[in-house]
Amino acid sequence: MPKQIITSPDAPVTGFTDKSKPSPLAQAIRTGNLLFVSGQGPLDPKTREVVSADIGDQTRQTLTNLRNILATAGLTMANVVNMRVSLRNTDDFPAFNEAFRDFMDGEKVTRTCVGASPHRKGVNVEIDCIASYD
Repeated sequence: MPKQIITSPDAPVTGFTDKSKPSPLAQAIRTGNLLFVSGQGPLDPKTREVVSADIGDQTRQTLTNLRNILATAGLTMANVVNMRVSLRNTDDFPAFNEAFRDFMDGEKVTRTCVGASPHRKGVNVEIDCIASYD
């Protein structure tokens, strides 16, 4: 199966490039039985602006963007097998983790969380994921 580009109208394509130019990034790509979802941040899908400075709000929006892309691909959070998280400030980890746990509502995934600097000012969390159709 050739790779299939997945695009959801309910998640931002990117917030890190000039909004007047098309993005070179795909929200997600399916290859075989796997879906690779590009890193999402706490951006409003319509305005592509950061929703809040609060890490809890940013985490929920980021996960909502991921969930919306998964839904367009016909999947749910139950299909996610791995997530990678970048936090600008590692001191935000407890509040991030609480919002993450509440959002996941008992769903289990593997996850790596590192301290890093997302590229856009005001973005304090970025998450990507891999999901399986199996």
